[in-house]
Amino acid sequence: QVQLVESGGGLVQAGGSLRLSCAASGRTLGSYVMGWFRQAPGKEREFVAAVRWSGGYTRYEDSVKGRFTISRDNALSTVYLQMNGLKPEDTAVYYCAAGSQYPGVAAYEYTYWGQGTQVTVSS
Repeated sequence: QVQLVESGGGLVQAGGSLRLSCAASGRTLGSYVMGWFRQAPGKEREFVAAVRWSGGYTRYEDSVKGRFTISRDNALSTVYLQMNGLKPEDTAVYYCAAGSQYPGVAAYEYTYWGQGTQVTVSS
C-alpha cells in the first residue's frame, strides 16, 4: 500500500505561481511512476505531468510544458509540481498518483491516489 497526501493548493491570480507537494508513505516506490492529474468541475480527470521515482523520466501534458515542472525528493519521499504562469484554465482539483505502468499518462495506469488539493486561478 502507498499513501499519498497532497498540499500546497490555494487561490492565486493569473500569472502567479504555486508549488504542490505530494508526500508518499508505505511501500518502497522503487521504479514507480508518480503522476499529477487535475479535474475541473464537469470535466474528466486529465494528465498533467509524470516522473519516475528512480529518475530519468519525465512527461508533461502539452498545455503545461514550459510552465510546470515536476520533481521529486527521494530523501523526503515527496513529489512536487511547480506551477508558474498560472492561467484561469488551470483551475481544478489536483491529484497525486503512484503506479507501475508507463508512460503514465492515463489514470488507469495508476494504482494509488491522493485526496486532491484545490487550485483556483483568478483572472
